[in-house]
Amino acid sequence: METTSVKVDLQKFMENIIIIGTGCAGFTAGIYAARANLNPLILEGKQPGGQLTTTSEVENFPGFPEGIDGFMLMDNLRKQALKFGARIKHALVNSVIFGEGKKTLKLGDESIEAKAVIIATGAAPRLLGIPGEQEMYGGKGVTTCATCDGAFYRNMDVVVVGGGDSACEEALFLTRFCSSVTILHRRDQFRASKIMAQRVLEHPKIKVLWETKPEKIIPGEDGKAKSVMISGTKDGKTSEVFCKGIFVAIGHIPNTECFKDELDLDENGYLLPLKGSNVLTKIPGVYIAGDCADHVYRQAITASGMGCQAAIEAERWLAE
Repeated sequence: METTSVKVDLQKFMENIIIIGTGCAGFTAGIYAARANLNPLILEGKQPGGQLTTTSEVENFPGFPEGIDGFMLMDNLRKQALKFGARIKHALVNSVIFGEGKKTLKLGDESIEAKAVIIATGAAPRLLGIPGEQEMYGGKGVTTCATCDGAFYRNMDVVVVGGGDSACEEALFLTRFCSSVTILHRRDQFRASKIMAQRVLEHPKIKVLWETKPEKIIPGEDGKAKSVMISGTKDGKTSEVFCKGIFVAIGHIPNTECFKDELDLDENGYLLPLKGSNVLTKIPGVYIAGDCADHVYRQAITASGMGCQAAIEAERWLAE
């Protein structure tokens, strides 16, 4: 991916707007802010381009009827932001101080200031941490998004790991494409809402293996997932579940730790907007966008939409 370096001493002046994050939300915010002549500085962290860079193909982003590689989509967004004058700096934000006037971001030994800030730091899916998971993550059988990848497993047997609303929603969605869906849940009942649990239990394509946990993902000769080795949480007995896809639905971890002392977070760490808004926060000039604030939709297009909203709100606020 193309990256520009910031040559100037950032401590000598205050930025108009800093965007933290280079996923769909961050780059879309950068495109809109740059087109508004705000000269935005975009900070990219540990995973430039966000979660989509690990996705082999994206079929549900508008404008790409044949689909597009996730890395390529993010590279296109990056180039578009750079084209309009956005600047990109590789940096990790360690802490922040948000006043109504200036906003200070600590980047290790360096501090930078801005009039406005858009937080688009995203979220990381919780993974199982078992052998074979990383090797087959992203295009080889292990995924964390049924909406994104379910259609790739048409007429195949798949497994969903989890027991909350997200896992039940994933399983129900996958029944549209897959031959069968097996849910692995470590407890003897779902944590999901009663209505969601009932829908899952009554669906003819879904089978639930209670009090079980995955131990290892086993590859086939093609290097893609062939099966999951499971064990009982009480008796320890092991068995093998053959499947082509493993959908991990045990939650996400929003990347919001450094904002907890300045902004409102819910019990799971997601940034909370002001009532009646998607992107405004309690601090004027600070906006939120994408998966760090959205635990409901978590789609590339909704993240981009929030990035657009945040940039427009920031532009209007700065103009005032």
